[in-house]
Amino acid sequence: MTGKLLERNDIIELVRDGVKQYNLMTPKCFESLVVKGDLGNMDCLTSFISKVLGLGIVVGSSLVKLPQVFKIMFGGSAEGISFMSVLLELLAITFAGLYSYAMKFPFSAYGESVFLAAQTSLIAMMVLWFTTGKLASIVFLAVYGAAVFLGLDPKLCPVEVLWYGQAINIPMIVVGKFMQIWANYSNGHTGQLSAITTFLLALGAIARIFTSIKETGDQTIIATYIVSSTVNCIIALQVMWYWSATNQALAKKTKKE
Repeated sequence: MTGKLLERNDIIELVRDGVKQYNLMTPKCFESLVVKGDLGNMDCLTSFISKVLGLGIVVGSSLVKLPQVFKIMFGGSAEGISFMSVLLELLAITFAGLYSYAMKFPFSAYGESVFLAAQTSLIAMMVLWFTTGKLASIVFLAVYGAAVFLGLDPKLCPVEVLWYGQAINIPMIVVGKFMQIWANYSNGHTGQLSAITTFLLALGAIARIFTSIKETGDQTIIATYIVSSTVNCIIALQVMWYWSATNQALAKKTKKE
């Protein structure tokens, strides 16, 4: 009996160390949920679920746009992708990340911004590469990198300035995404848009509404994700609606080449 008790205590301490390392819950919640097994403590339970979901989004975001990157790369074309839509999305992601970093929110609440910004900037560069030219894509990447560097300096870019950047995220997201929505409608297909990336972005934005409520309580960020999830879902629906037309359009382009 004593041996079993020691073994249980060892497991609890091991779990406690892991929870503490990744800041998954407070010591009080750990005692309630893990030690006492009180799953009726909804405040602690929802907070824990939010933390795990947030970390899952951060990990998933490191790969979410790679299908889009590979589709452009191996297709040798950025057909159907609006550069202005990508640019506005990149600005929105960047402002969100810089603002959350300046506000010292938990990394689990905004960490995907880092990975999404890196991948979105790469997509923007590739769109320019295949439409405008190599020089324009290189200049763009250099300017963007310098802007991010300045944004991380609290002296050059105080949090008050970043708040305004976060506040204009909503119109930027709406305008940027509707440019892509209109491009899809006008073309009658979704071109090189990746279905996998589109669906994952929509699901991630929906999940972020919940985690933002629990981890930041910032009304501006919450509203941003509500809007983001709405327009991303519209694009996801377009991908499904134009599925056959997209395959036909890409097949015709391949034959011409």
